[in-house]
Amino acid sequence: MSTRLVPKLFSCFKEGYSLNFLVRDVMAGSIVGIVALPLAIAFGIASGVTPEQGLYTAIIAGFFISLLGGSRVQIGGPTGAFVVVVYAIVQEHGYSGLAMATMMAGIFLVFMGFVRMGGIIKFIPYPMTIGFTSGIALIIAVSQIKNFLGLSITRDFSGFLPQLIVYAENFGTLSPWSVAIGCLSLGIMLTWSRVTRKIPGSLIAIISATVLVQTYDLPVTTIGSQFGTVSARLPVPHLPVFDWGQLPVLVPHALTIAILGGIESLLSAVVADGMTGRRHRSNMELIAQGVANIVSPLFGGIPATGAIARTATNIKNGAQTPVSGIVHALVLLFILVFFGHWATLIPMATLSAVLLVVAYNMSEWRYFLRLLRSPRTDILVMLCTFGLTVFVDLTVAIEVGVVLSSLLFMNRMSKVTEIRHITRELHEDYEREDKLSITTRSVPPGVEVFEIYGPFFFGVANQFKDSMSIVKKPPKVLILRMRHVMSIDATAMRALEDIIDKVKRDGTRLILSGVSPQLHKLFNQKELRQKFADVGVYPDIDSALNEARRFVI
Repeated sequence: MSTRLVPKLFSCFKEGYSLNFLVRDVMAGSIVGIVALPLAIAFGIASGVTPEQGLYTAIIAGFFISLLGGSRVQIGGPTGAFVVVVYAIVQEHGYSGLAMATMMAGIFLVFMGFVRMGGIIKFIPYPMTIGFTSGIALIIAVSQIKNFLGLSITRDFSGFLPQLIVYAENFGTLSPWSVAIGCLSLGIMLTWSRVTRKIPGSLIAIISATVLVQTYDLPVTTIGSQFGTVSARLPVPHLPVFDWGQLPVLVPHALTIAILGGIESLLSAVVADGMTGRRHRSNMELIAQGVANIVSPLFGGIPATGAIARTATNIKNGAQTPVSGIVHALVLLFILVFFGHWATLIPMATLSAVLLVVAYNMSEWRYFLRLLRSPRTDILVMLCTFGLTVFVDLTVAIEVGVVLSSLLFMNRMSKVTEIRHITRELHEDYEREDKLSITTRSVPPGVEVFEIYGPFFFGVANQFKDSMSIVKKPPKVLILRMRHVMSIDATAMRALEDIIDKVKRDGTRLILSGVSPQLHKLFNQKELRQKFADVGVYPDIDSALNEARRFVI
């Protein structure tokens, strides 16, 4: 992935933009705009805001993600990944709190891009991603039961288990007409691909269900009956009214939005790379996502990120450059202005069916089941993240998932790293196949040799000290082989400094051998130069042993 901070759109124009590219981009962008229409409306409603706010997000954020993004074919807008966290913020802090959290998340994303953190996102463990993605999918699916069944619920509720309890208590209010419309919509979406893939089944389902409900005046809830009129124009940009007292409590939510946005957008860009054979610019992509989330609330929008399904649709329909994403935003704007008032006629049961399909596709249930056969640590991370997402909070799930994954990784690394007392193993068949093995050399009396295998970090610092304490009588020379150490952190460096202090007190000569150029440069830093002044640093074991012989004679 390129780290250049140049939007792909500019590079595409610099390389040459032909009429053929324009035609293909316009075709692909128009189709993706139509695909995005029902999703933008559905995600807006599911997130606890109005239908048009979902459209504003797809238009504004989608435009800036394509204009400034690091991918040629990325399509941005509201996605299912944000539904849970956005809904929670709106319920607790209102739209002003959501706007503040979204803009802060945008600032975080821009900062991450400028400091070249685009590559760090790939270190988010796969079990953790599957855990919270599956949890989000389950929450979305359960949240749609009310509209799909047409339940008449008047009291407020939140939380996974409380929702199920309320549904059970009000099951007697089920509307057969809503169930029929919902099932019809599901059936159309699940079978329409057999007819054509050019026009999305969700759009056909919405048109068919809306016409049927209006023609026969069926008693089902619609967007109009639940939300009132839908604005058919893009609002004038304005700064939302902020309650600055909410700032401290919104920071964790903003970080969650930023992390989710980073993961989702870069994952989508990687998928696009695999489909097109090209490479995206991860850091520029983060900056574009950040700008989009800063600007979106100015138009009443919600958080946005790269959308995998819409990006894949864009590619399959021939998109060549980010122009297709800009066209997608313009098509949505055209639909909003000229047909937006018709959105009030859409049945809520149909939108719930759209989101049920989205939740099913998000669930990754096949990978979830496959990971249950993985190592126990991976299962633990996945199930903890999944459980916390569903039963507690997505923010908590991500925080715990990151910490737990890091601890388990460090535990694995500490088991991989070994500190061996090589001198004690000279008479064993130890590493005979290794031409650089100490067993093929002569070690003078009074010389002890230890070797570190693997990363030298804080997870093995105590192991290092314990291994050094094996030798009861201070030797004349202590050789520490570091040929397998490519990096060292501050805690391990401190442990090494403690050994230096100890050998000075004991009158022992410390020699480091096989030191890599990176470590040698570190040891020569101004603040460490004096500490390592009496330490011999040699590139190989033979040089170190020659120095040891000179010292013990």
